Amino acid sequence: MGRIAVIGAGMGAMAAAARLAVAGHRVTVYERTETYGGAVRRFERDGFGFDTGPGLLTLPAVWRDLFVKTGKEPLEDCVELVQVDPSARHVFADGTEVSLPNASRAGVVAALDEALGAGAGERWGDFLVRAREAWDRTRRPLLEEPLWPNWPVLAEREPYPSVPHRRLLRTRRATTLAEVAAWELRDKRLAALLESHALAYGLDPRTAPASAAVLPYMEHAFGTWYVRGGMRELARAVYERCVRRRVEFVFGAEVTRIVEKDGRAAGIELGDGSVAEADHVVADVDPARLRALTDRPLDAAGDVQPRQDAPTRFTVLLALRGAREAGAAHRTVVHAPAPGSEPAFLVSPGVDEPPRPTVTVLRPDDPALRPDGEHESVVLSAVVSAEAGWESEGTVRRCTELLLEAAGSAIPGLSERLLWHEVRTPEHIADETGARFGAVPAPALAAGKGRFLHPANTTRLPGLYRAGGWSHPGGGLPHAGMSGALVAGLIVEGPEFKGSQ
Repeated sequence: MGRIAVIGAGMGAMAAAARLAVAGHRVTVYERTETYGGAVRRFERDGFGFDTGPGLLTLPAVWRDLFVKTGKEPLEDCVELVQVDPSARHVFADGTEVSLPNASRAGVVAALDEALGAGAGERWGDFLVRAREAWDRTRRPLLEEPLWPNWPVLAEREPYPSVPHRRLLRTRRATTLAEVAAWELRDKRLAALLESHALAYGLDPRTAPASAAVLPYMEHAFGTWYVRGGMRELARAVYERCVRRRVEFVFGAEVTRIVEKDGRAAGIELGDGSVAEADHVVADVDPARLRALTDRPLDAAGDVQPRQDAPTRFTVLLALRGAREAGAAHRTVVHAPAPGSEPAFLVSPGVDEPPRPTVTVLRPDDPALRPDGEHESVVLSAVVSAEAGWESEGTVRRCTELLLEAAGSAIPGLSERLLWHEVRTPEHIADETGARFGAVPAPALAAGKGRFLHPANTTRLPGLYRAGGWSHPGGGLPHAGMSGALVAGLIVEGPEFKGSQ
């Protein structure tokens, strides 16, 4: 079989490497840093451990499929998956709180009715039914098809269904997520609940297509999961599966050029000037870095183009004295006090005073992440603009204060319990992933004139493929895993490959 050179050891790259190795290829992964996992990292200090990238998992079936297809050990033999319940506790701007059960429509409806008033749960439940229609219409082309046979149709046709007008004998179609919230949910808190799923990926609800409704639906339908020991354990398990399948890893290896021969990718050149020949090259790097590796145009004018406005993540790690209180939610979402200011800051960050964003507070009940039972590790995070001047100490300090302020709504006695905190800026993400400004890609969405799609796994340079969060089907751990499956299928099965079966 062929020789495969993989650029980057992110989750999508490793997923592709494992599948290609099982198919009989000789696979070598070249990673510029000294470890694997891309943004799925861990920070450790004084016996505390913290996930610095994604802290929860949706669509675990993607990773179960990887482990089934690459060996006899299933995923659950390699990591311990725990379903988080409640899925999340939400603290709204007016002080209202609600805890939503994991993967239970009836439970969610009842919880919303009790917290927000009669009828709120029914409206949310009806919305989930329509969101399921959007999921059914987009699942295959967005997650399972490696090629773009007719992407303009997908980009233009909004899959979110029309709904009856409340007072008129006709239907109307919401074109943005904000319109869905205003027309169908008719409650500022329900609107905040819906829009928080888009904001978590840096999507502006005012411009995100209505098909972004699939984001809360996926969480509702497939549940929210935690990997015991932290999400870094999933990266470890995937890396070890690659090693068992005889994938070779070369760390500290900066790729400086994609070598071409006879009009196709034929290997890579490293920073020391050495060349590794290959029959195929798979790149799990951000678009700007990939373009710098070759003079060949990788996309034509009519192709899906990479997004230029990807957001980033600001994270604060908290080491707390005192045990986690009984019944504490694993995840609390503290909504922004002025919801309209948050999306405005995401797209136009040139302001002197950043607004307080929606803040996610993760409090895993995990002995592996704390020195003993009398301490607790907590992760605060918010999605912010990648171009907000993070080199300024004032901006970093103010954003830290805002996240700590929000966390006070989720952690009793926070100020008295705080031993120390560690700030992780977008510059840390840039160092770990190589992504420009530390940008974090979002999942692909249908409609939006192609703006919310990702470039295809193939490129205009034969033999060069894209994998990971910056390519189809886009960002997020499940999407990275699917991207690796699609790329492996293209190389093994050829252009006629139609997705992971």
